[in-house]
Amino acid sequence: MSRGAGDTGAFRSLRVRNYRLYAASNLVSLTGTWMQRIGQDWLVLQLSGDNGVALGLITALQFGPTLLLGLYGGVLADRYPKRRMLVATQTLMGLLALLLGLLVATDGIALWHVFVLAGALGSVSAVDAPVRQAFVAELVGPELLPNAVSLNSTIFNGARLVGPAVAGLLIGAASGDTAPAFFTNAASFAFTIGALLSMRPGELHSSPPVARARGQLREGLAYAWSRPDLRLALGLALVLGTFTFNSQVTIALMAREVFGVGAEAFGLLTTCFAAGSLSGALLSTRRTTRPRQRFLVLAATGFGVASIVCGLMPTYWSFAALLVPTGAAGLVFSVANNSFVQLGVDPQLRGRVMALYFTCFMGGTPIGSPLIGWVAERWGAPWGFVLGGAVAVAAGGIAAAWLARGRRVRLEARVVPPRLQLHVSPRAVPPATARAAAEAASAEAPGTQAS
Repeated sequence: MSRGAGDTGAFRSLRVRNYRLYAASNLVSLTGTWMQRIGQDWLVLQLSGDNGVALGLITALQFGPTLLLGLYGGVLADRYPKRRMLVATQTLMGLLALLLGLLVATDGIALWHVFVLAGALGSVSAVDAPVRQAFVAELVGPELLPNAVSLNSTIFNGARLVGPAVAGLLIGAASGDTAPAFFTNAASFAFTIGALLSMRPGELHSSPPVARARGQLREGLAYAWSRPDLRLALGLALVLGTFTFNSQVTIALMAREVFGVGAEAFGLLTTCFAAGSLSGALLSTRRTTRPRQRFLVLAATGFGVASIVCGLMPTYWSFAALLVPTGAAGLVFSVANNSFVQLGVDPQLRGRVMALYFTCFMGGTPIGSPLIGWVAERWGAPWGFVLGGAVAVAAGGIAAAWLARGRRVRLEARVVPPRLQLHVSPRAVPPATARAAAEAASAEAPGTQAS
């Protein structure tokens, strides 16, 4: 029996030494990354006079390069050793964080500096993200991959829980100076680089590298398009990533415009959202198989409903409380969608397909973030949440109708015991197709009669 088979422990992937190194260093590095995000958002609000469009634009610049470079990053992930590529990308991101901190500390910072550095960081991240996603499969192998994906999200949101709170305290203690957050992030990348260099290459589950050839990007796109299940997951990732996963914009605007709070209270709101996200990721660690398509649809719809309700909360504390289930719903969808794609692709194409996934999930941010910022600026910050949630609910409804085509759907409700269950029959087979299949079966098995 291979390692991990039959084991359903929530932290079973941590038994793999290389993954333990990766997970521990990732927790430190991601904590620094979240500190930088909070510091960067706060710095933009300081330099722009609380302008929502500027906040959306900085987010767009950070994630926009995914549209141009993300797919190429997937090609590189399939073509070259992933561990070496990650050492290079992590080093570049650390240097960019250090430069931003120096500009702030020396009072030489201007808004355009933040825009340029955010774009540079986004360009490196566009290559780094698909490589990291594909590298996880090499760390643990296919049996432990669902658990490793969930643990990665747990680590990501654990850092999201700690990083914003620490950043808020640092910025508050420094009287609004964001430089300490940037310096801390720059130092955190050293842990990831050290862990990558300390791994044992012989214990990696490496797939044979794809030789350099023409048309490899087109091959990955054609493969994903030929799979209806991947089209569903990528479509949901595109819509929700563009319009609903914009908490970095919506929470900041709610904190400043609706509740009028400072950096510490803003950090607490982000921490509440992260606490919910962490709980959603922990719930997902028990999964051992590929999620069903119906689950993706229900999770997307649930996230949309939670976002709408959260945006309608009238007070700071009620808003903070509702951020917890909203964050949990978002992460349940995100982890399930990521696992669904990773577990459904050919290892030789995983880098390119995951690059396409992240292009869909993050590439719409340059459109969605400024749009949500503009809506919040024009009609009020709560409408940013409401619009994002409404789009997610609509996407879930369209996806459900697409899945139900040719099927009979029945909703069964019982009073004793109380239960609500959705029954979906197998897709109806046209009579002509059924007849042809029966005749073929009869021809292959002489002496039997097709009914």
